[in-house]
Amino acid sequence: MKKWIALALAAIVLVFAWVAAGPYMTIRAIQHAVQAQDAGELAEQVDFPTLRASLKAQMVDEIIRQAGPDVQTNPFGAIALTMATGVVNGLVDGMVNPGGLSAVMQGQRLWKNSKESFERPPVDAQGEPLPATPPTKPLENATMRYESASRFTATIRDEQGKPVVFVLKRDGLRWRLADIRLPLGANAGTQK
Repeated sequence: MKKWIALALAAIVLVFAWVAAGPYMTIRAIQHAVQAQDAGELAEQVDFPTLRASLKAQMVDEIIRQAGPDVQTNPFGAIALTMATGVVNGLVDGMVNPGGLSAVMQGQRLWKNSKESFERPPVDAQGEPLPATPPTKPLENATMRYESASRFTATIRDEQGKPVVFVLKRDGLRWRLADIRLPLGANAGTQK
C-alpha cells in the first residue's frame, strides 16, 4: 500500500513540475520556431486569435486616447478614427507572424519590421546591401516571472528602453503566448 501512495505522490510531483516548467519550455519552443521560421511550430505555441485581438485593442485604444475627446465627438474625426482602426488591423495582421514576432521579441520597433524587411536586405545611401548583423535570440535576457498559477510573463526592453511584456497563459497543462503588452502611451514606462 505504501508503494502505491509513494507512486501517486511521485506522479503528482511530476505533473506539478511539468506545469511549473511549462512556460520556460514554451518560451524555448517559441525561440526555436522563430529562429527556424517554422510557422507550424509557432502556431502550436502562440494563440494567434487572442494575440491579434489584444494587440488590436491596445493600439486602437492608444489612437483614441491620442485623438482626444474633440476628435471623438467630431463626425469627421469619427471617420478618421474608423480609418485608423483599419490601418491598425493591417499592421497587427502583418506583425503577428514569425518575422514580426521575432522582431518584437528582439526589442525592435513594430513599424520598422514588415514582411518585406525580412525578405530584402537593408541598403546604404548608394543602394548597396549592408552587411548582415546577426539577430539576437528572441526573448534573450528577458525577465521572467509567474503572475499567477496560470499566467507567466517575460519582459524585455525595446530599442528605447521601454518594457515589452509577453504574457503566457495556461490552459490545462499547456502554456501558450496569448498577449503582448506594448509600451504605449502613459503606461510606456510604468510596466515592469
